[in-house]
Amino acid sequence: MFSFFSVFIKSKKKDNSEFTYCALPKLFTPAELSFYFVIKQAVSDSFDVFGKVGIADVISPDNQMNRRKWQSAFNRISSKHFDYVICDPNTLKVVAVIELDDKSHNLRKSVSRDLLINDVCKSANIKLIRFEANSAYQIAFVRKAINDVLNAHQQ
Repeated sequence: MFSFFSVFIKSKKKDNSEFTYCALPKLFTPAELSFYFVIKQAVSDSFDVFGKVGIADVISPDNQMNRRKWQSAFNRISSKHFDYVICDPNTLKVVAVIELDDKSHNLRKSVSRDLLINDVCKSANIKLIRFEANSAYQIAFVRKAINDVLNAHQQ
């Protein structure tokens, strides 16, 4: 029985040899990396920071929806990611997400994505913090912006 199952699995495998892949040199662009280190300094040891986390790894459509609606909602978020996710260092519970908005966020496609992110976070009760991309950041400003959002939701 096992050998039959093994042969069956092998015959169902797709041939992926026609595709080739290359590792990207870095996870972040220079601007994203710069801001990552600013966030790390701003939150110090109070929180952990992760980058480019899939939205569907943080948020799921409500299970109360019918299957078709759930799948449609999932498809809207499944290929998107948050720029940064701030988590409790002990539990890795997500406490907030950060989006770094550069000039491309003025494009129609990006505006539509931003509106989706806003709506999804609001619906899931996830705190969303947006920063405009700059050539330099003041750590105190970023720390205050993060703390203001986190403290506002704790009251």
